[in-house]
Amino acid sequence: MTPEQPETALSVSPGVQQPPSINPDLVKKLRLRRAPRLDKKQYVAGILAGDRSVLSRTITLVESVKDEDEALARSVLEEVLPYTGKSIRIGITGVPGVGKSSFIEVFGNYLIRECGRKVAVLAIDPSSQVSHGSILGDKSRMETLASNPHAYVRPTPSRGSLGGVARRTRETALLCEAAGFDTLLIETVGVGQSESAVHSMVDFFLLLMLAGAGDELQGIKRGIMEMADAIAITKADGQNAARALTAKAEYENALHLFPMKPSGWQPRVTTCSALANEGIDTIWRTIKDYVAEVKGNGYFERNRAEQIKSWMYENIEYELRDRFYGSTEVSVLLPELEKAVLEGKMSSFSAAKKLLDAYFGVNFT
Repeated sequence: MTPEQPETALSVSPGVQQPPSINPDLVKKLRLRRAPRLDKKQYVAGILAGDRSVLSRTITLVESVKDEDEALARSVLEEVLPYTGKSIRIGITGVPGVGKSSFIEVFGNYLIRECGRKVAVLAIDPSSQVSHGSILGDKSRMETLASNPHAYVRPTPSRGSLGGVARRTRETALLCEAAGFDTLLIETVGVGQSESAVHSMVDFFLLLMLAGAGDELQGIKRGIMEMADAIAITKADGQNAARALTAKAEYENALHLFPMKPSGWQPRVTTCSALANEGIDTIWRTIKDYVAEVKGNGYFERNRAEQIKSWMYENIEYELRDRFYGSTEVSVLLPELEKAVLEGKMSSFSAAKKLLDAYFGVNFT
């Protein structure tokens, strides 16, 4: 033992290197907020280059209700439209508590790790009807996926849109495709008419169900079941594994009672566990089998064409509603007619007719 090394049992550990006191991601976001407004060429170039920060800024632009932002957003979308349509669009729905976020995180990481895909998650968060606010907590629930460089998670408030699907979800999906994401996972809030709305914008519709939560067949809603291309019984692990297999058999029997789908595809039922990471590969094989079959019989392209047409009509309805309520004629007349209806001096039908006549410039008595 040398004099420089005294006899002792104590030693000093180098310890763990501490992270910086300021979150670099937060700094980047703050800089983006202060950054000057981009022009159309910058938006388009950033999206096509796969720049995630520009993608986020473009989606924010698309979601804006300002007239100047809407005009620029439409122009950007027109420019990137030729670079869209090459992804697989997967809709995922299920009742609250079924484990949608947990499943999507495990599923997304599997697609990236095992299949080499780039995944964009469009998660629709329900907005409060009272405060009109949203939690937007999906990024915290999908922590590992959100931090993966090959994934992009975008929570969006529904803001009262029909079915809990954000009005701009379709446009956001196109932007993600143009940015190079080849797999889109669109999650619904699992309430209202969200299933119908999401079904109208995806290629494959996955319904997540729980076992052991009561009479499974009693909880089946015919409309949702008819839309589903596959049903996955979640949380099929531990003591719930046996119940999941029973539920799987019951759903398979129920699906055979429904008429053949327009796609010609026979929906499948499987079980999975995000906790145990089981059954995830089976779901992906099911999706690939579906895509191969519907592309082979021509349904894939027909369905996409029908969705584009439906999107056009939806935009007409949105535009008419916005212009109607934003017009000077309606905004001036509306309080007076609303008061008359509430006081019982005028029927709601007559009030609506007068407002429409005022908007379209028709003389009325």
